[in-house]
Amino acid sequence: MAKVGGKVGVLLLNLGGPERIQDVGPFLYNLFSDPEIIRLPNPALQKPLAWLISSLRAGKSQEAYRSIGGGSPLRRITEQQARELQSVLRQRGIEATSYVAMRYWHPFTESAVADIKADAVDEVVVLPLYPHFSISTSGSSFRELQRLRQADPAFAALPIRCIRSYHDDPGYIGAMAELIAREIQACPNPATAHVFFSAHGVPKSYVEEAGDPYQREIEDCSRLIIERLERDLGHANPHTLAYQSRVGPVEWLRPYTDEALQELGQQGVKDLVVVPISFVSEHIETLEEIDIEYREIATEAGITNFRRVPALDTTPSFIEGLAQLVQQALEGPEVNLDQAASLATKVKLYPQDRWAWGWNNSSEVWNGRLAMVGFSAFLLELISGRGPLHAIGLL
Repeated sequence: MAKVGGKVGVLLLNLGGPERIQDVGPFLYNLFSDPEIIRLPNPALQKPLAWLISSLRAGKSQEAYRSIGGGSPLRRITEQQARELQSVLRQRGIEATSYVAMRYWHPFTESAVADIKADAVDEVVVLPLYPHFSISTSGSSFRELQRLRQADPAFAALPIRCIRSYHDDPGYIGAMAELIAREIQACPNPATAHVFFSAHGVPKSYVEEAGDPYQREIEDCSRLIIERLERDLGHANPHTLAYQSRVGPVEWLRPYTDEALQELGQQGVKDLVVVPISFVSEHIETLEEIDIEYREIATEAGITNFRRVPALDTTPSFIEGLAQLVQQALEGPEVNLDQAASLATKVKLYPQDRWAWGWNNSSEVWNGRLAMVGFSAFLLELISGRGPLHAIGLL
């Protein structure tokens, strides 16, 4: 239970994104300097490789950000979410201060931790802005906090409670259903509008070999939203779940968004309500990948009414739901960082005696389509002289 009169720090976790065109290169460099993204047998190669990849890919990534106004809105939206969450918590009698911790751009996690210590809070609630747990998003941020606690005795002494995921939380489900219902009702034929969930994909191996619960949580979440739409809002619409942003030569979770859109067009679907189910803020993968790239694919497939559900951003019901999650975390059983970051112990992780990949923290990375995995695999095959492209004689 939160202390009476105690000061609570609420730490919001997100990826971060380049706010200006000139930030794109440094952002990519920060990303690929992280061994969680690409783990090399010789750590001395990490920064040179990061420089090479970011230099080669910055131009294409800059083009994507120019198409949405020149930079990511993620920091602005996340800081607004933090302010509104703080206000709601204080209205509930919790002396809360919100902090934002980004993984690869400002404000960095280290900065947020320094602010928390300077404010002398009594305990911290860690709240990922990823409703669905993945080793590539929430898991990566939890591991970063673990590293910082190991290096900082003062931070290590601070009590921390974590919210691992909230894919099935009634507040989150209800907020999503409300936004979807508005777009359904705006269709010429609401009863036949097709609800199309598009979640950010992850490599299939994350689920099958590393025990990532992401796919299960996404599937459960979409089912709960459909049930809420039908039960409470009177919309029993057909629906599809697909995964976007796949990159590289490895297999990702299926079905793929682009292919699913083409199939729906062939089936004669005309009214489509696209739901960015795994994103709670507008960013490059909603504003560019869905609104521009996937809209074009859908139009070419014969879908005439393409409506995209807005990201939750600061929707009041969503902020209220986050406040309820924080309050429950303070009043319920403690979930510490180790528990929050844990995966099944029997799963197969990447071995360290050969080239090994860290987790690809892929939300708002490379325009959702820039080939980090594919390009890096190609590059590492050139260096190592082995891999699938060599096996089939392409290198």
